[in-house]
Order: sequence, then C-alpha cells, then structure tokens
Amino acid sequence: MTLGSLYLSALGIVSALGTGIDETRATLFGDRPADMIARDGFLPDRATILGTVVTDPAPLPENLARHDTRNNRLLWAATRQIETDITDLIADIGRAHIGVIIGTSTSGIEEGTTDYEAALDGGAFPETFLYSHQEIGSPADFLRDAFDLGGPSYAISTACSSSAKGFAAGARLINTGLCDAVLVGGVDSLCRLTVRGFDALQSVSNGLCNPMSLNRDGINIGEGAAIFILRRNAHPDTDAIELLGVGESSDAHHPNAPHPDGRGAAMAMQNALSNAKLKPSDIAYINLHGTATPLNDGMEARAVCDVLGANVQASSTKPMTGHTLGAAGAIEAAMLWLSLCDAADGAPLPRHIWDGASDPEIPDINLVTEPGTKLPPSDRLAMMSNSFAFGGSNVSVILGRGWNRGNRA
Repeated sequence: MTLGSLYLSALGIVSALGTGIDETRATLFGDRPADMIARDGFLPDRATILGTVVTDPAPLPENLARHDTRNNRLLWAATRQIETDITDLIADIGRAHIGVIIGTSTSGIEEGTTDYEAALDGGAFPETFLYSHQEIGSPADFLRDAFDLGGPSYAISTACSSSAKGFAAGARLINTGLCDAVLVGGVDSLCRLTVRGFDALQSVSNGLCNPMSLNRDGINIGEGAAIFILRRNAHPDTDAIELLGVGESSDAHHPNAPHPDGRGAAMAMQNALSNAKLKPSDIAYINLHGTATPLNDGMEARAVCDVLGANVQASSTKPMTGHTLGAAGAIEAAMLWLSLCDAADGAPLPRHIWDGASDPEIPDINLVTEPGTKLPPSDRLAMMSNSFAFGGSNVSVILGRGWNRGNRA
C-alpha cells in the first residue's frame, strides 16, 4: 500500500520526559535528566527504575467518569494539548469520518488487579469495579466518546509494536476512504503485572538501562501517551510533518525472542523504505528500539547495518523514557516529529545514554552521544523509528518533511 501524502498535523505527549511539547523537547534534546525513578512496590523483593509521569494526571471530566483509569488519564493529558486542533478538525470535516486508533498493552490492568485483590480479601468487588476498564479497547472507546466521533475506533495490542502499527492502520482507513482523518497514538501506564512479567523473563535491569553496551542487563519499564492527528492535507498553521512510510513484518521466530540475525527487523525496515519510495541513504537518523536486552540490541545493530549502513546516526531514547511498551511506537515517533519541526534550522537529535562500553559481539553503529547534536539545516529530511515486539511483530515508521510523491526516488 502506497501512503500518498499523509500528514501528522498535531502532537500531544506526556512521559518521563515531561508533559507537553516544550518540556519534552527541553529534556529530549538538552541535558536535563528525565524522570527515571527507583520505585518500590512494583517488584516484591526490590526497587526498580521506572520511567514515571511524576505529575499525576487529572481525573477525567464528569461526563467521562465511567472511563476513569490512570491509563485513560494519561491519554487525556496528552489529548487535551491538541483539543483545539481536534475541535477545529471536527468543525472542518465533521465527526462522522474521524477515526480513532490507539496502541496499548496495559489499558486499565492495574485497577483491575487492585479490584481483584479486594475481592479476594473481602469477598466482593468494590462498587467502582468495571470489567471494561481492563479491556484492551478501553482507551479507544474513551477517546471516541470524548469527542463523539463516528469513524472506526479500535485499539491495537501487539505488545511493544502496538502504537507503531497504528500509523499503518490509520493510513489504511484514510486511503480506503473510510476516514478523512484519524486520531493515532498510544498509551500505557505502569502496572505490577507488566513489571513483574518482564522480571520473570529476567529482562528488568538492575539500574538505568544501558542500550548497546557490553554491560546491558535489561529494560526499564515506563509509562506515557502520545497522540497525533493523521490527515490527508497538511494543516496550514503547523509544520508539515509527513508520514512517509510504514513497514511491517512478522518473523514468528520465538514467542519472546527476536531472530538473532534480525531478519524480521531488517524486513520491516526494508518494507518501510519501499513503502516510502526512499533509498537507505535518505534516512538521516534512526530511533532504535534499543531495549538494552542482550538479544534485541545485537539483532537490531545487525539489521541497521545491513539495511541502512553503519554510518546512519542513531540513538535509543529508552534510558530517558523507559520502555513504554504499547505507547513506545507513538512516543518515539513523536521524537522524530519534534526533531523534524526544527529541520530548517538544523534538526536536533536525541542523545544515546550509555556507559560507552562497546560489545565486540555486535556491529558498531553511529550512536549520537553528545547533547545538542544537530543535523545540518535542510529543507528535505527523513527519519526512521523501530518498534519490535514479542512473537516477531516488527514495525518501522518513517517521518519526514519536504518530500512529496513527485520527488521521491
């Protein structure tokens, strides 16, 4: 499927980087530490470092109280930032042909866990218990109801590739004529089930995660939300950031381990380039999936070298956000979006935080380690972001500016 000209005309975001575009940009491209915090209670035997949204999101409006979970509060905190853009969109094209696609893996599971514990202890569920809170579709239902939208509305839950796949799904809704615009994004909130599940897989780091290092020992779990307006035409009052391409693959190598040679990852990257009608040399920067687990980092470095070459500038931003799971694809696409907004003056690049200890077993790639690194000013630029998930669900997303169907290779 060729995407045509599709634009991401607005962004709302909340994560350990901060709330909103300004706070996120200042942390992402500066040298201020993100809110990666050691917290008790998520693992039974020790504290673990988590990418936490430190300012508790406000409760939902009274008319949406039936959707009230921390997950939906985070999504609302991001969505409120572009509420005017959404209401303007509704006034422009109407509600009937605006869709909602949200990637998530946790939904309201933490509230469900707490309520089940109460039922086991006291013999009955709390009066506030709603089974629908923990259903995967809950965030999409909430956002549809918040704006009374009439287009298709659903959630995607493919673990860590969830919200990256949302870009492809949103593009299909527009290109098939089912929607004129789609709210596309992702959200996940911290919960014991997820943190303890990854700990059971021996995948949780004992400190701050250390992607691409010889000393990497696992992930930090994070939380957050990012939401975009995906539409056919660029909004006249915003920077025209284009969704150039999305590549998907499913290697099905193993339930929770990637193919060691990165075959599925390489296929997703190649498919994204083909979908965007771009050459590998057109990609100026790649946001790595970069989980800091031994298997993921090795295979991804090999895939990047095979597809894009070892010289493309790259970084993993998970030491600044934690791994936000179902929200990671959208949050890391937001990093490309923020960088591309400043392309004409020199696009700033997120720094790669690690201990500098290279692993001789994996290829060296061109990691951006210095705060304040920028690309040369450019009127035409393309960037890629990788998201890889359990079961070999792989997605690469390409965003850019200054491109159109007529001048792509």
